[in-house]
Amino acid sequence: MKELIIAALQKSISDMGINYDGVIEISRPKQKENGDYASNIAMKLAGIMHDNPMNIAASLVDNFSCSQVTNIEIKAPGFINFFVAKDYLLENLKKVLVEKENYGRSNIGNGQKINIEFVSANPTGILHLGNARGGAYGDSLARIMRFCGFDVTEEYYINDAGNQINNLGESIKARYFEICQQDYPMPENGYFGKEIIAMAEEIYAEHQDTYLDKDIEFYKEFGTQKMLDRIIADLKEYGINYDVFTSEKAISKKYDLKDIINKLSQNGYTYVSDGATWFKCSSIFDDKDHVLIKEDGTLTYLVPDIAYHYDKYNRGYDKMIDIFGTDHHGYVARLKSSVKALGNDPDKLEVKLLQLVRLVENGEVVKMSKRTGKSVTLKELIDEVGVNAARYYFSRYSLDTQMDFDLGLAKSKSNENPVFYVSYAYARISSILREKDTNNIPEKFETLNNVDTYNVLEKVYAFPEVVENAALKELPHLVTNYVYELANLFHTYYSKNRILTDNEQETMENILLIKGIRQTIYNALNLIGVIPPEKM
Repeated sequence: MKELIIAALQKSISDMGINYDGVIEISRPKQKENGDYASNIAMKLAGIMHDNPMNIAASLVDNFSCSQVTNIEIKAPGFINFFVAKDYLLENLKKVLVEKENYGRSNIGNGQKINIEFVSANPTGILHLGNARGGAYGDSLARIMRFCGFDVTEEYYINDAGNQINNLGESIKARYFEICQQDYPMPENGYFGKEIIAMAEEIYAEHQDTYLDKDIEFYKEFGTQKMLDRIIADLKEYGINYDVFTSEKAISKKYDLKDIINKLSQNGYTYVSDGATWFKCSSIFDDKDHVLIKEDGTLTYLVPDIAYHYDKYNRGYDKMIDIFGTDHHGYVARLKSSVKALGNDPDKLEVKLLQLVRLVENGEVVKMSKRTGKSVTLKELIDEVGVNAARYYFSRYSLDTQMDFDLGLAKSKSNENPVFYVSYAYARISSILREKDTNNIPEKFETLNNVDTYNVLEKVYAFPEVVENAALKELPHLVTNYVYELANLFHTYYSKNRILTDNEQETMENILLIKGIRQTIYNALNLIGVIPPEKM
């Protein structure tokens, strides 16, 4: 409908002899009395035509022709409000019923290759709330972009090298020696979680004290794999299945890291000072330079990260999206500097920073797990509120907004709980359809003609546009907010209208209406990783 109105306005402008190649904006008025659609084109043309926008609007309306538009009003200071016939809403309902799970799908991405790297937590501990938020965002964005025709790769980068892995191996070895009643020092920056003790106990249960002579590489590899297995299992339970796992160790084998540094040097972006080799990123995007090779010849953690992103560029993505915690804000400039310094386009790399999450219960901030006394983990959150609530709540807000996760609200079975409210709409429709259903779509709907019906059908009609906006703007919360509004309109409709009536045709058309609503709710929730219940 928007395209039809735009085309009619373009013809009207042309018929008036005006040369205008700008964008014609069509919006949805907030108040129903202002029509179904509105345009500010008359105010845009005022500068070209040197006339009052109200006069221009009147001329545009005089030349306007679109059979679907039943009435047009002009409102100061020059808005044109369009009232349209509702037939398009009923035709769209047919579209929903035919396309089913593909309703809302588009090809605006045109196969562009997108890499989304998210979570990528070090395999030295269990996933926490920040990982939960980043995971919900990254996976929901991937689902939405795929739905819109982008070729999306979800990637996890495994930091399986460096000091943190050395400390992991040393920590497990120390705990194993302790079980074997042998002395072995815990490293200064060791890991003291229960999972470390559990891994040491697992080694002892299988091998008793026969592994005391194993070198540190065994403990490093054992610990890394065990932690990674647990991370992947937790993420799968959370509804995330990665396409690619890339290992830091594998990158270091694929590329000679010294060659990467030499390439930076050849391009004029390194220098030596006090025996260390520095990356001259202050000449690109950063406000200071950073060390690549220390005085003792060891590489800093920045070097494999540079190589990893160099590898991503070599894989031919049109765009790469990295999702970091807000504590990495200072890292963005040096990373993008390295991309440019190696001759790649830094605009292809977008780094998003997720803000902090506070867990709240009974108005109080929850910092520690009741079970372990440590930070609350993703697994504990899932066990407490379920995957649906966790995914929904983390998808409600823009990534750059700090948020409170209210445990009590997420678990409550009330309309104040948005995930319950939306799920109840889906389950309520499912319950009706178990009692009576039909797949016979009429040539023309005869009874779906009241205001409540049109309101909910207008929201169903808006779904494809919402999804496209969410994909292009990379904002999954647009879908989450949308599905809540759709559920709200359904509940309003249901409270005022009987679905099953004495009139067979009316009943069948009502059934088709709610089937279309249910399908749209399902499609929207699926894009944010929520599986709605058939019964509640």
